[in-house]
Amino acid sequence: MQAKEHWEKVYQSKPADTVSWFQEHAEQSLRLIRNTGVPLTSSIIDVGGGASTLVDDLQMAGYSSLTVLDLSGAALAVAQQRLGSKAQCVRWVDANITSVELPAHAYDVWHDRAVFHFLTSPAERHAYVETVLRAVKPGGHVIVGTFAEDGPEQCSGLPVMRYSAGALHAQFGSPFTLLAHEKDEHHTPAGNVQRFIYCYCRKESS
Repeated sequence: MQAKEHWEKVYQSKPADTVSWFQEHAEQSLRLIRNTGVPLTSSIIDVGGGASTLVDDLQMAGYSSLTVLDLSGAALAVAQQRLGSKAQCVRWVDANITSVELPAHAYDVWHDRAVFHFLTSPAERHAYVETVLRAVKPGGHVIVGTFAEDGPEQCSGLPVMRYSAGALHAQFGSPFTLLAHEKDEHHTPAGNVQRFIYCYCRKESS
């Protein structure tokens, strides 16, 4: 099964608040974005945002230039329906992050919770990083959350990569300066604990 088919099936067959990665509020992500100090008018992209409520909370916080990208149109539709008329103020992108053509130097903040760890081949990870390099403004902020070294070995029936902060930053390399990293324990709707690592980097100007 291809990746898009897999994720469309997930969101067409399960309520969004029952999947293991569901968060009622993405509090850590919102805090990390706020801590960048960017103005409320800054351009923010949530990669793999899908049905996540982060876009709701970003709007409530006053951020006005938001893009949500996901491989699943069904997941995006969940968020659009939930937001109602406010969905018109968000740019929705139904695409694979490893092949999408995003505008150059368009984003002040790049946020990804739980997409990068699904990229199990070096070619996929290289394509992802190249997209970040192209799409994020010089001096822009990159926040990526993946399963930690002691996190799950698979998710939604798919294999995943697990990272330490150093190993995750190494995937992005010298164009990105690691400013901070922190761990998180996500409690799934089923009551399981998934351990994450978040890295916060700045894309260098040169």
